Amino acid sequence: MGTDPVGTVIIGAGQAGLTTSYWLSRFGVEHQILERRDSLGGAFQDRWDSFFMNTPNLALDLPGMPYDGGDRDAFISRNAVVNLFRRYAELISAPVHTDVDVTRLSASPDGGFHLETSRGTMRARNVVLATGAYQIPKIPALAANLPAVVTHLHTHDYRNPEQLPDGAVLIVGTGQSGGQIAEELHAAGREVHLAVSTVPEAPRRYRGQDLIYWMLKTAKHGPDYGINALTRQALPSPAARLAPNPLLSGTDGGHNIHLRELGRRGMHLHGHLENIDDDDITFSDDLPERLAAVESGFDQRTRKAIDAYIAAAGIDAPEQPPVPADDWLPAEPARLNLAESNITSVLWATGYRLDFGFVDMPLVDQWGYPEHTQGVTDVPGLYVVGLPWLTRHYSAIVGGVGLDAEYVAGRIAA
Repeated sequence: MGTDPVGTVIIGAGQAGLTTSYWLSRFGVEHQILERRDSLGGAFQDRWDSFFMNTPNLALDLPGMPYDGGDRDAFISRNAVVNLFRRYAELISAPVHTDVDVTRLSASPDGGFHLETSRGTMRARNVVLATGAYQIPKIPALAANLPAVVTHLHTHDYRNPEQLPDGAVLIVGTGQSGGQIAEELHAAGREVHLAVSTVPEAPRRYRGQDLIYWMLKTAKHGPDYGINALTRQALPSPAARLAPNPLLSGTDGGHNIHLRELGRRGMHLHGHLENIDDDDITFSDDLPERLAAVESGFDQRTRKAIDAYIAAAGIDAPEQPPVPADDWLPAEPARLNLAESNITSVLWATGYRLDFGFVDMPLVDQWGYPEHTQGVTDVPGLYVVGLPWLTRHYSAIVGGVGLDAEYVAGRIAA
């Protein structure tokens, strides 16, 4: 890569890396971006064929490139968001080097950092980790107990229903990916079983706006009114930084996903997947309590924060009462035989874990999350941008990551 040290290296050219590049250029800071993929578009390139953003177009504002497309309440496809980032990189003249994988980052004896990459070594005075939240797919260890005849893959590798063999599909996890893929498979005529997780349901629209609109506004401006519920400091525990986003969909113009309604439509709802013993699988017997927790999560925290912000800011927004309780319950057994149920595929909708194993310096806490203050780590010259709840709820999404990037770039410039 070269022997002369670079002022600043950004690792990752997704939304975090590109917005950091924008602000570094505004501050006149020399820098380069290293992207391990051979093309721009970030982790969105890893999503399934029919993927749509779960955040509406109004949340696609990037520093220096406000969203200028169509309906701000609509949702764009996977390919459209990939093209959005490519257009942004061109607009800001981002100094990106693609197909460069950083395999080791260490402190240099003479100050700064030493980077070992797939294209050679380089040195830098500052490094920004912008590798994102979707790094390593999480697959439970019990997956090894599945019979060899059962196809199983993480949603990271899922592309479309035709990819799976004929037969029923068990989806483990009901976050955004699990919920959307379940709807797609059901629409394609597949029999679908769902192992229900505890990701909270939420309304797609709330008090006259898309829910993401209010979550961004409350996270950004709530602290001005003493409303801090969507800031990192208000999280119930450090582990909550890695909790999944609410169960919503951007497909078909955007809509709610209600698990009991999926059950009424013919999908099979089960508790948590607890054990696999060859052809026999066992679920927890707490499905009623699990569904109740899923349905109450929004009211317990997010609704209260948004309502408090609307009231404190004096915003005229129509009231929206809580959704009436739904007491429908499926009659599904706690044990299934895969062969008897004709389940030929298992999809692991079990999320991702962070991976900073390439950083050969003390960096992460017990949850694998970098220790930092507003993106500034304890290692001089090492920064992080684009992780969930880095400072507030918006820190990892397109319409909010630029605020943290601006702060970090300003610290580097200073």
